[in-house]
Amino acid sequence: MIFFTSLFLVFLIIVFVIYWFFLGAIKDENKKLKARILFLLLVSYYFYISWNPIFILLILFSTLVVYFAGKKIFNNTSKQKKKLFLILSLVTNLGFLAYFKYVNFFLGTINNIAVTNFFVNVILPVGILFYTFQSICYAIDIYYNKMKPSKDFLEFLLYVTFFPQLVAGPIVRAKKIIPQLKTNKYFKNINFQLAANYFMLGLVKKVLIADNIAPMSDQFFANPEHYGTLALWIGVASYSIQIYCDFSGYSDMAIGVAALFGFTLMENFNMPYNATSIIEFWRKWHISLSTWLRDYLFIPLGGSRVSKKIFYYKNLMLTMLLGGLWHGASWNFGIWSGLHRLALIIHKLYKTNISDTFKFSKFTAVLYSLFSWMITMVFRW
Repeated sequence: MIFFTSLFLVFLIIVFVIYWFFLGAIKDENKKLKARILFLLLVSYYFYISWNPIFILLILFSTLVVYFAGKKIFNNTSKQKKKLFLILSLVTNLGFLAYFKYVNFFLGTINNIAVTNFFVNVILPVGILFYTFQSICYAIDIYYNKMKPSKDFLEFLLYVTFFPQLVAGPIVRAKKIIPQLKTNKYFKNINFQLAANYFMLGLVKKVLIADNIAPMSDQFFANPEHYGTLALWIGVASYSIQIYCDFSGYSDMAIGVAALFGFTLMENFNMPYNATSIIEFWRKWHISLSTWLRDYLFIPLGGSRVSKKIFYYKNLMLTMLLGGLWHGASWNFGIWSGLHRLALIIHKLYKTNISDTFKFSKFTAVLYSLFSWMITMVFRW
């Protein structure tokens, strides 16, 4: 089920009416809250199985393991046992992710190297990247005493599978969403203008821009030898616009749909194409992933607080490597993440040793910003 179809619109209207007017009529506040959680969980599962019913078993098993591990992490006083259950949750979730996302890639690589024809067609479950990262941060936050485990299993299941952001994000944190699940929502408090603005903006990005640019981009990339340099640059720029409007469009629609039910999701894109450096770009592009990588990989590795710069660059490179592998299982994404890792290091060296020593007038500052923006966009494209 896709956001911009008539089927989803009917689905959304039905869910909206039942959630607000039928379940909202329950007098007992506690029963109302539980009924709404159960209802949203059931419709989220229905939304997911409309893609492929069998993979609902994968989500159920994964969330069961993480929920169990979270309680064991919190209740154990032994640091070794806490770590053991954390590892259990990480291995389970990352193991599933590695199998479904990367087994075809690795087998294809082996076939190319060994000239064999061993092939297994593994289908990637929809949304596995998002609910895996959400499950991981839940267990890690409990391990580091940043939150307590959820006492309500249904509440935790809904956190993992809440349908607006299940398929294409943004990645949500348990400590941000679970507290929202614990309180009843009231129809009078819903900001319908905000919800409609987000949903319509996302719809315009996806349907009017991304879907109309896609045929042109595909044509350029299908036969690049037929076009000159200028035309190819136009093709690259059009693809950049397409992928931004496609991805951010889905995120905007997810934020809008969640708002209709009284939930707040984080902003996932903040005008990344006006960035004047590669670091600024990654602060504005897929913010929920960038901040997740920062908080759950870069900082635990030592971040920028390490004693030697070489370790800082190592942490940065590992973080960007995972970011590249998250985006896709291919050597192209490996090269892409390698280039971005190199660009981040070069920018850090330049910023530290050269640019911070400059003194600009207002005019030269504008020219410098314009030139920086052009360099960033050319590299990003």
